[in-house]
Amino acid sequence: MDLLAHLEAFVATADEAGFSRAADRLGIAQPLLSRRIKTLEEHFGGSLFDRSRRQIATTELGVLLLPHARDVLDRAQRLRQAAHSARRSRVRAVGVPADCAPAALARAIRAGTERGITLGMRELPPSARALGLTDGSLAYALVRAAPERAALRVPLGIASAPSADDGRAARRTVHLDDLRPRRSRGAAPPAPPPLLLLAEERGPEFEDRLTRAAARAGLPAGRVRPAGPAATALAETLAGHTLLLCAEPYARRHGAHWTPLADRALHRGYDVGAAPGPHGAADVPDWLAALLAAAVDAVPRRRGGPGSGAAGEDATARLAAHG
Repeated sequence: MDLLAHLEAFVATADEAGFSRAADRLGIAQPLLSRRIKTLEEHFGGSLFDRSRRQIATTELGVLLLPHARDVLDRAQRLRQAAHSARRSRVRAVGVPADCAPAALARAIRAGTERGITLGMRELPPSARALGLTDGSLAYALVRAAPERAALRVPLGIASAPSADDGRAARRTVHLDDLRPRRSRGAAPPAPPPLLLLAEERGPEFEDRLTRAAARAGLPAGRVRPAGPAATALAETLAGHTLLLCAEPYARRHGAHWTPLADRALHRGYDVGAAPGPHGAADVPDWLAALLAAAVDAVPRRRGGPGSGAAGEDATARLAAHG
């Protein structure tokens, strides 16, 4: 027996003092309402209504039970409202890199609010974002992947101290072997500044890939090394003491000069992932995937095309991945 439905029939009939009007109020057929009242009377072991008159009247048992029936229905309604509020207000955590553009994350939060979804952005390193999807602590995340396999790619480059001619300098690319110390016949040249890696580049697969590429380019051991806190790394870079591997928007936001890195195999790759649902893999809403991609200034990975196009880039990236 659906107790709530039967109690609704009981309360409506008592309020309307008639089966027909009660059935209309509930939007059900009168025979169904009558059966529900009959079942409820059998359940409680007594008549709830006196049907001997033209207008039915509530019996003594019905009068006794009516306040309790109303209370049960009121509590059930409050329970439904609490569940609805909880669904709307539940924060869905989103794992993002630490160097995301704040304005882009704000757009994602607002877009979620417009759709009745509360998003909470959590800055986490790559390994923590992948683990968060696995253990369910994150609903969605930007997950690092090899750029030749990822759906999104973020071009990386070398950030350095700004110079007076930054605005006039022609845009070019830099190769890792451009960072090698230059030999000189005279006095020994000053030691070149180290290249620092932010936390986003320090996953084992990606750091190893960069280390192998640096070795092939002839960079001295230890020239490429992890950065400390991001603020300290930026300060040392802006002071001219170090170089920093990062995305262009991050460098520009902090006033650094930025030159794109030519080797696409060393760029970032991302997939937008969702935590598995009760019935298996969950989908990421298209609107959220697009806004998260914008937050890291990612571009879709190009597909198809021979030679120097996507196929050529992917082949280069696969070779770099294998050292």
